[in-house]
Amino acid sequence: MKKVLFICLGNICRSPMAEAVMRDLIKKRGLTSQIKVDSAGTSDYHIDEPPHRGTKAKLQQYGITTSGMRARQLRSSDLHDFDYLVCMDESNVRNTIEMLRAEGDAKVFRFLDLTSHQKDVPDPWYTGDFQETYDLCVEGCEALLEKVLEG
Repeated sequence: MKKVLFICLGNICRSPMAEAVMRDLIKKRGLTSQIKVDSAGTSDYHIDEPPHRGTKAKLQQYGITTSGMRARQLRSSDLHDFDYLVCMDESNVRNTIEMLRAEGDAKVFRFLDLTSHQKDVPDPWYTGDFQETYDLCVEGCEALLEKVLEG
């Protein structure tokens, strides 16, 4: 089984959105027994909170659930427990590498580097643009799923 962890700062906007989108893609393709998905934050700001209301509302528009999702902070065991540590922006790449002492570990990378955008996923906590975040998560998750399936 392949394991994917999405990472952002607070684990209430971007990374849970990516987690929910990826779970939906995996379910639709019948791959739930092959790929496990989770998300975490590099900060402890929102531990045990549900996804942000904007994230939940945007996902509900597309019939995607956030049921049972709660924010958690990145743990040292995540480096060994997951095959892919997918960070929403460069700041969280740096924070993840520092927190997990993962310098040079190829399993830690920026989410949109798998797409033609090759940029950070903007944080809708600040921008208010949950549609842009959703669109980027869909594109990124489709690219990531192909990467996971390739091996």
